[in-house]
Amino acid sequence: MDYIVRATAAQGQVRAFAATTRDLVETARQDHNTSPVATAALGRLLTAGAMMGVMMKGDKDILTIQIKAGGPLNGITVTADSKGRVKGYVGNPNVIIPANSQGKLDVASAVGVGFMNVIKDFGLKEPYVGQTALQTSEIAEDLTYYFATSEQVPSSVGLGVLMEHNNTVKQAGGFIIQLMPFAEEEVIAKLEQRLGEIHSVTAMLDAGMTPEQILEKLLGDMELEINEKIPTEFYCNCDKQRVAKALISVGAKELQSMIDEGRPVELNCHFCNSNYEFSVDELRELLELAR
Repeated sequence: MDYIVRATAAQGQVRAFAATTRDLVETARQDHNTSPVATAALGRLLTAGAMMGVMMKGDKDILTIQIKAGGPLNGITVTADSKGRVKGYVGNPNVIIPANSQGKLDVASAVGVGFMNVIKDFGLKEPYVGQTALQTSEIAEDLTYYFATSEQVPSSVGLGVLMEHNNTVKQAGGFIIQLMPFAEEEVIAKLEQRLGEIHSVTAMLDAGMTPEQILEKLLGDMELEINEKIPTEFYCNCDKQRVAKALISVGAKELQSMIDEGRPVELNCHFCNSNYEFSVDELRELLELAR
C-alpha cells in the first residue's frame, strides 16, 4: 500500500516527508498508457505532488504543479489535495527517446528546457503562484531549487521511479527534507553529509526500504520522530456530472451546434483518461440548463 510519512528531527529543526508510491504511479501508467520515460517523469512529479499536497493544512486546499518545457514529453501537470490524493498527465504519453549516458531513462531530455509553476489554491481570492526555471529537468533538483527560491526553505528532494522489464512500475517513491529557519550549523552539516551518502532513491526502495527506513537512514541519529502516516493514491474526482457542468459552461450556442450535428459527444478527462458520452437527448437537457 502506498503511503507518506511526515516526520520531524533535531527537535523540530528539520521536517521531513517520505513516500512509497508504486501503486499510484502504476495506476497512472495504466490510465495513460505511458512509455517508460513518460512514466518515470510523471511518476516523479506525482510523488512530489502527493508529498507537497499533504504539507497543506486545509481540507479544500489544492496544489497544482505544471512543467511547461520544450521537450518531446510536451509538459506535465499534476494536482494534489491535502489528503494524499493526486492525479496528473503528460502532454505526450508515447514519447520514446534513447537512454542517457548512464544507461538510464533520460527524463531530462524528455522534459526539456522550460519552467515549473507551483500553484496553491487555499480558497482565497488569489492563488499563490511560484514560477522557477527548470535547472536540470530531472524534477527532484528542480523542486529543490523551487523551494529555495520561491519559498525560501532550504530543502533536499529525492524522487525515483524504477521500471520492470515489461515496462510496469517496479518501485516509486521519494523524500523531501526541509530545514527550518532556526536550524543550527551542526544540524545542517550533518544533514548535508547524510544526503551526500545517498546515491539513489530507487536503489533504497529496491532494497526493500520503507519510507520510515529512508528517513531513519537520513535522520536516524537526529532524534527522528515519525508524526503521521498518510495513505496516498492516484485519484481523479471526475464524474459525468462534473463533465456535464463543463459542457454547460461552453454556452448555449456551442451546445446547439453539437445537437445540430445529431451525434453523441464524447468528452475525455485529461487527468485519468476516462471518456464520457452524452447522447443528443442529454445534450438537449444540458441546453435547457445553459439558457
